[in-house]
Amino acid sequence: MTATQNKRRKLVVGNWKMHGDLSSNQRLLADIVKGLSEFNRADYVICPPTPYLFQARELLGDSKIAWGGQNVNQFEKGAFTGAVAAHMLTDLGCTYVLLGHSERRVLFHETNLTAAARFDASIKAGLTPILCVGETLAEHDAGLTEVIVASQMDAVMATLSDENFSVAMQVNMVFAYEPVWAVGTGKTATPEQAQAVHEFIRNRIARRNSEAADHVRIIYGGSIKANNAKKLFAMPDVDGGLIGGASLSAEEFIAICKAAN
Repeated sequence: MTATQNKRRKLVVGNWKMHGDLSSNQRLLADIVKGLSEFNRADYVICPPTPYLFQARELLGDSKIAWGGQNVNQFEKGAFTGAVAAHMLTDLGCTYVLLGHSERRVLFHETNLTAAARFDASIKAGLTPILCVGETLAEHDAGLTEVIVASQMDAVMATLSDENFSVAMQVNMVFAYEPVWAVGTGKTATPEQAQAVHEFIRNRIARRNSEAADHVRIIYGGSIKANNAKKLFAMPDVDGGLIGGASLSAEEFIAICKAAN
């Protein structure tokens, strides 16, 4: 897939999780905008906590960096205290949204079915969904990686009609492989391990649509740092990274983005 990979621009997404405040955000975003000004061969996204999306729009609006939500509700409106609808994200200029993150699944009991519903709502709103899939340490050690990843993917794919699948392609849907055993633990899959799962994901997509499989970006989300990004991004089916803690350091995040170039 080397030739096709060259057509897939790398994508680096910073997931700030529940971190930040107005003053530190301003410094961090200013440093990132300045630091990425010369790197034009990849795409970049920042996903701050929801209260700071307005600030992200103000500070990133004139840059090459996009911004997105960390989650979205599947309903357009209603009595859902604390929830955020897709149109609310687009009102704030968001073009991306994270879905099915392992922390949402574990801590907030979100499921494959709710991830699928959020995916559907996102593409209908014109957002690019970044669907997170991945296995726990116990599942990894039991050799169930492909079973778990397939079940998480299939829950979404099964709910998409051919028309909606075409829409998902139009908004450039993204898959993020985040081995739960390597998130926040300091452990990282080897480049070869990451490549094997990314190839599996691409082949799974190809069962539905071979053209989509060639063009969908699959990014890696397991403790990427500046010192391992280049080797991970060199893998033919690793199209970038979903960056957690390292995205809170301008120096580290910029170095990772540089590796994506």
